[in-house]
Amino acid sequence: MRDYLKFYINGEWVDPVTPRTLDVQNPANEEAYARISIGSKADVDKAVAAAKAAFPAFAATTKEYRADLLDKIIEIYKKRLGDMAGVVSEEMGAPLWLAQGAHAPSGLGHIMQAANYLRTFEFEERRGKHLIRKEPIGVCGFITPWNWPQNQIACKVAPAIAAGCTMVLKPSEIAPIDAIIFAEIMHEAGVPKGVFNLVNGDGPGVGAALSAHPDVDMMSFTGSTRAGVLVAQAAAPTVKRVAQELGGKSANIVLDDADLQKAVKQGVMQMMTNTGQSCNAPSRMFVPRAKNDEAKAIAKATAESVKVQDPATAEKGAIGPVVSEAQWNKIQGLIKKGIEEGATLVAGGLGRPDGLNRGYYVKPTVFADVRNDMTIAVEEIFGPVLCILPYDTEEQAIAMANDTVYGLSGYVQGEQEHAQKVARQLRTGMVHINGQGSDQTMPFGGFKQSGNGREWGVEGIHEFLETKSVFGFATA
Repeated sequence: MRDYLKFYINGEWVDPVTPRTLDVQNPANEEAYARISIGSKADVDKAVAAAKAAFPAFAATTKEYRADLLDKIIEIYKKRLGDMAGVVSEEMGAPLWLAQGAHAPSGLGHIMQAANYLRTFEFEERRGKHLIRKEPIGVCGFITPWNWPQNQIACKVAPAIAAGCTMVLKPSEIAPIDAIIFAEIMHEAGVPKGVFNLVNGDGPGVGAALSAHPDVDMMSFTGSTRAGVLVAQAAAPTVKRVAQELGGKSANIVLDDADLQKAVKQGVMQMMTNTGQSCNAPSRMFVPRAKNDEAKAIAKATAESVKVQDPATAEKGAIGPVVSEAQWNKIQGLIKKGIEEGATLVAGGLGRPDGLNRGYYVKPTVFADVRNDMTIAVEEIFGPVLCILPYDTEEQAIAMANDTVYGLSGYVQGEQEHAQKVARQLRTGMVHINGQGSDQTMPFGGFKQSGNGREWGVEGIHEFLETKSVFGFATA
């Protein structure tokens, strides 16, 4: 058992005000391997006070200073890439190949993008004799999830530093160790005291206190829509800015002129990546009714080819466990619901894969003949479960794709110009055409109950800025 019992506040590792601990479990074997402290409002108060005290001086630094600071963070992060990948794999079950190839590097990429954009970012603009200034919003509270932990920490912290903000981070208590390594990186890089602070804890004890704190000027939250609502409610009395990246139930429309074999196979594999634990996963696949049987056969063969293995030794392309017992139980309940409501179980199903009797492993599962009003088509499952829905007309496919409370991402497969036309009609913050992956230079975020605000790219820096109009700045 490894102990991580201190918080990082005002440039120092400190004990919690009131000692209370939580075991961190490895989802691959269900064993506790680490222990963290769980914070309270008193710890939040200390961290926010440090961030508030550090803000005036840090806000006054030049963009060149902050860009150089980000470069130093990048230098240290590169040295810790292996450590970061190892703990991400251990704490949330990502196969080591994925942790090394995507999870850990994604955090590094966001810091590099922020440094790059900052050097050419204009914080002032003349409009006639007036001046428009972009100024840091102030003290920021960050609540981040367990499913892409480093990606979500870095895409908040890096642009906030670029903007000149100070911050308090509460990572997920389910996957908190990577955040501790991140704090070590920040410390070694020489981030000024109080600019970055880390308090571990749960939502009721730390998240709520951070969201409601009168000295926090902005909350940036990534997680479930349910929890996002609670953050917004807690933040409302102090009228702070709230940016949210929430749930999704993204549609993947396979058009009639798509290469069906390629599109369906690709859609299944994208759904299974990270064991389905991605908010933008293409979880609803729409296929022309005339090609429904063929699509089912392709999806079945593809899903059954996906290997489920121990994250530490998994071969490339294999998936690991889901993150926790609670998540495993939720997924099993939704698979059962899909069967009960009459969807056709094409692959996978209830229980663990053969030979894996310990750990939170889920069979790669595909349902076909799904209706858009079925529970599995409505609720975010957050596991390796794909729904295939047949459609009769393109207009019907678009209408069904948009018939959801979510609007995070969308996917369209087909002839390029045709796919572009359909992409314009999806009510989502992002659309991927013909398998194009995400790009960290582009804004990331959603419509409707998938959240508000944007992360990534230069838009990520804008989220942490206030706009000031200075009238009569010049006499001519």
